[in-house]
Amino acid sequence: MFPATAMNPLKTLVGFGPRPIASPANQAAADYIRETFRALGLDVEEQTYPCTAWEHTSTLLEQEGVLLTATANAFSQSCDVITPVVSAGSIPELEMIFQVGEKSAKGKIVLLYGDLIRTPIAAKSWFLKDEHDIRIVELLEAIQPAAILTPPTGTDYYGQATEDWELNLAAATVSPEVALRLLGQPGKPVHLRINSRHLPAMARNIVARMQNISRNRLVLCAHFDTKINTPGATDNACAVACIMALVEKLVATDLPLGLEFIAFNGEEYLPLGDDEYLRRSKNYFTEILACINMDGIGPALATSTITTMACTPEFEAQVKTIASHYPGVVWVAPWPESNHSTFAMRGVPAIALGSEGMRCLAHSTDDTLDKVNPAKLEEVIALVTEIVESFRFPS
Repeated sequence: MFPATAMNPLKTLVGFGPRPIASPANQAAADYIRETFRALGLDVEEQTYPCTAWEHTSTLLEQEGVLLTATANAFSQSCDVITPVVSAGSIPELEMIFQVGEKSAKGKIVLLYGDLIRTPIAAKSWFLKDEHDIRIVELLEAIQPAAILTPPTGTDYYGQATEDWELNLAAATVSPEVALRLLGQPGKPVHLRINSRHLPAMARNIVARMQNISRNRLVLCAHFDTKINTPGATDNACAVACIMALVEKLVATDLPLGLEFIAFNGEEYLPLGDDEYLRRSKNYFTEILACINMDGIGPALATSTITTMACTPEFEAQVKTIASHYPGVVWVAPWPESNHSTFAMRGVPAIALGSEGMRCLAHSTDDTLDKVNPAKLEEVIALVTEIVESFRFPS
């Protein structure tokens, strides 16, 4: 039977719908998490920080009276333009259309495809961006197109090529069929209208601590925000629900260390809630013994995974031994794309739990409650409980 302490918050969080940073649903989720932690007897800190909220009303794409399907990218600027389409599939092609002359793309719609969107174009402030991303953004900002259109990216779980509140461009995603139509008719004007707006807002991490918190603490964390289009059952309501179940199991346990539980915000879109947590925890961050982060757990058709980062061989062996007791959980190579990196990159041993085999579910409209296997969450809760209860101070 699925633990009620996890099932109830899971249903509630998914019930809020998509929870992108600073949205009404995101704020409602933060309130719910805060009050749940308080009801479980924890001391709660709300870590507020400034961010940008994005509201979208409508998107229209039309050519010669034919309506074409398009979806505004997260944090797209507004636009209402009628202009031909200029296309580019590589950085050299993008550089070429930047040149002054007949092919200049300033004030036109630019269709990006191929190598330019093999992966999403990293946000300007993203710490994992590479030279490829940097150059694309430089060229787009220099060209000053009226808007950009792209088919879905080459990854199966990041469909939109842009989602950056700092990128001052209108942008939308079209189907491959629409992209082919536009590519084949470059001289025919296209009408693109995106109604959206950016608003200054405040986001919140919810940080809860046992009342007997000690100098030596273990952090358990998960993010609660989502992409703009998904109810986020497995990414990441399941993990937050498991955190709540773990609180109920562990608060009455006599442990030789303190526990801190973090519901991070801004994991899907910048600014990262991690940065605000780092700012506020600087007086005790070096006293954190380890971090356990959960992200993407619970899909029925995926396999649960575990790995470590920034750990000594002895500590990793300890975790591997415990994980071997759980046949539904497999060991994988370290992966950086979640909140545990905030700790591991600063030398704090980190344990990351996730899943593999259904990456396409994350960030999609299909990430719904019916895709979750309760037994997989039970197993993760039991595994994390054993890790915490058998925790030995890393040497």
